[in-house]
Amino acid sequence: MREAEIRRLLAANLLCALAVVLAAVAPAFFLDGFSVLGTHLTWLCVCSVCVATLNIILHLVLKPNQSLKRRSFAHKISRFLKCCIYFFMSCILFHAIIVLYGAPLIELVTETFLFAVLLSTFTTLQCLCLLGPNIQAWIRVFSKNGAMSIWESSLQITSVCSILGAWFGAFPIPLDWDRPWQVWPISCSLGATFGYMAGLIIAPLWIHWNRKQLTYKSR
Repeated sequence: MREAEIRRLLAANLLCALAVVLAAVAPAFFLDGFSVLGTHLTWLCVCSVCVATLNIILHLVLKPNQSLKRRSFAHKISRFLKCCIYFFMSCILFHAIIVLYGAPLIELVTETFLFAVLLSTFTTLQCLCLLGPNIQAWIRVFSKNGAMSIWESSLQITSVCSILGAWFGAFPIPLDWDRPWQVWPISCSLGATFGYMAGLIIAPLWIHWNRKQLTYKSR
C-alpha cells in the first residue's frame, strides 16, 4: 500500500474536518448573532453546504475512484440527476428513521429534516461521490471485508462514526438538565458532527497502522 495514497487521504480528511470548523466560526463574521446553538438551523444549513461542496471538489480533484472508461456528456448528466435523486431520497429516509426513533412527527419538522440533510451529507453524499448511484457497490462496501481501497475503508469508518455520534447524541435529550443544547436536534446534530470529525481522523490513522494487513483485491 502506497504511503502517498494514505497521505492524500489524510490531507483530504483534514480539509473536510477544517470545513466543519470553519462552518461553525466563519459565518459569525458575516451574520449578526450567529452561533451554533443560538441559530442552530442556520448552522445546519451552512455546515451541510460547506461539507458537501468540499467533498465534491475533492472528488473532482483527487479522483480516488476514477473509471478508465470515457463517459459521454449525456451519461454524466444522467449520473448527476440520479445522484441528486438518491441524495433527496436519503434525506427522506433519514427523516423517517429519525421520526421512528422518537423525533416529533408534526412539530419541529424543519429541524428534523435539516438534521436528516446533515446526516445524508456525512454519509450518503460520500457514497455518491466515491461510488456513484450504485446500490450494489454501496452494499459491497458496507459488508464485511467489502472495501477495495483505502478511500472505501475511510468511507466505512466516517459513515459509521457519524451515525453512532448522532445516536449517542440523543441520550442527553430526555434528561432534566435544562441545558440549551438539549433542545431538539442540537445534541444529535452535534453528536453526528463530532462523530464525523472523529471518523475523518481515525480512518487514515487506522489504515496506516493496519496497512500491512490490508490487502485490497479487485472484484
